[in-house]
Amino acid sequence: MLIKAVGYDHPDAVRLVEAIQQEVVERYGGPDETPVSVADFAPPRGLFLVGYVDGTAVACAGWRSHGEHGEDAELKRMYVVPSARGNGYARRLLAEIERTAREAGRRRVILETGDRQPEAVTLYRSAGYTDVEPFGLYACAPESIHLGKVLKEPAPAG
Repeated sequence: MLIKAVGYDHPDAVRLVEAIQQEVVERYGGPDETPVSVADFAPPRGLFLVGYVDGTAVACAGWRSHGEHGEDAELKRMYVVPSARGNGYARRLLAEIERTAREAGRRRVILETGDRQPEAVTLYRSAGYTDVEPFGLYACAPESIHLGKVLKEPAPAG
């Protein structure tokens, strides 16, 4: 999978975000209503990534600055199309989110997911994410799961 940074308004990003919103509607009865904007994912305060296999956009994820001083990276819109699942693409995309957030000076990645997305919860927990203080629009929603991971500095070269 080739991972490219694109604008949140890039046609491939828009198509994938529409697909994840449809999946959220199917699982929860309504879309994720967390406010997001194109500017949220524009460097240096954020980044949006799309994964391509044989030229076709099959996965996406983005991070945006979060916290009083933007010290955290909030993961948003992580998605792999159903036909491409089971190939490790989500794990590769998550690793790239962590790498780019760390390089941008963020100290941890935080996210909100839900109890009707057990595959997402399993992925995040297996990647070292643990429970964090609830935040955002769904902080009080009983089906919400809030996770985070402290980003370690890369090992020195040599």
